[in-house]
Amino acid sequence: MKIFALVNQKGGVGKTTTAVNLATAVAATGKKTLLIDLDSQGNATTAFGIAPENRNPNIYDCIIDDVPLNKALIKTEIPGLFVVPATVDLSACDMQMAAKIGREFILRKKLEELRNSNFDFVFIDCPPSLGLLTINALSAAQYTLIPLQCEFYSLEGLSYLLNTIQVVKENLNDKLKIGGLVLTMYDKRNKLTNDVEAEVRQHFSDTLFETYIPRNVKLSEAPSHGKPGIIYDHRSSGAKAYMLLAREFVNRFAN
Repeated sequence: MKIFALVNQKGGVGKTTTAVNLATAVAATGKKTLLIDLDSQGNATTAFGIAPENRNPNIYDCIIDDVPLNKALIKTEIPGLFVVPATVDLSACDMQMAAKIGREFILRKKLEELRNSNFDFVFIDCPPSLGLLTINALSAAQYTLIPLQCEFYSLEGLSYLLNTIQVVKENLNDKLKIGGLVLTMYDKRNKLTNDVEAEVRQHFSDTLFETYIPRNVKLSEAPSHGKPGIIYDHRSSGAKAYMLLAREFVNRFAN
């Protein structure tokens, strides 16, 4: 079971969109896949059409009340893909976890309960912050996946994120590696996009995925219909990009 934390402290970079569509596309290749929604906004949960009244138990219950993780699994309409939902209760989670012993490792211990569940891949959609929930995800994961919007501010924030990842690696999880960077909201007509890509490729050529995700209205529309983008319109440029990314991802990590 390989665990990936999708992390970026900057919001609006396509992190949840990447988590939802990559998990869906990977499951479509025949890999048993789990997506854990660790964001109090619950957008990854909404993307699969899971209504608020159907989100119990959820990841908050697992972390705070020690509910077994397998009790919170929801089977999606995509064969082999399961979701652990989130609710707004997660917004208070950092404060409630602070007093717990071993607070940085709560999620790691919960994931150990799934070791015999035959999951190939686990994706954790982290909140857009570097708080205790994100630290838990980084402590539990073997790899990080970093969606990076093709804009200057995203590039500027990358150095802070990489520093946090290094601190976690040195103090909490020495197995943590950067699994890959994904360029999102890519517009090849934009000079800044090309400049950002060149900069990232220069410094992260060994981890940057070749596949980039273009700006695509269908990906934005899909959550309002309770479907991942690649299910909502599989012919759209965004859906095709995520299917290519999934193929590249599986080739990189399946063995």
